[in-house]
Amino acid sequence: MTVHDLSPADVAAGLADDTMLLIDVREPHEVAMARIPDAVNLPLSSFDPRDIPDPQGRRVVFLCAGGIRSVQASEIAQSHGKPYDAHLAGGLKAWAMAGQPFERG
Repeated sequence: MTVHDLSPADVAAGLADDTMLLIDVREPHEVAMARIPDAVNLPLSSFDPRDIPDPQGRRVVFLCAGGIRSVQASEIAQSHGKPYDAHLAGGLKAWAMAGQPFERG
């Protein structure tokens, strides 16, 4: 399985032009501390690819804190026949370091 690394700039552009659906696989307590607006939270601990909302033509991109769980989520989705092969490399940490906007809890 292949998982493509996307940069914070790539993901920000995809969210801005509505060509990406961001799926945050962090746990609820992590999301409560900091989150990217419009990301859908589906924690990896109970992750089921069938719970991913219809992307309506957008590219599904996974997100976690540092880029490990998002790769796992992509691999799980692909093992269930979903074409979701992208994640935010470096996770929320990279996003914040790049100066991209996020909400604090």
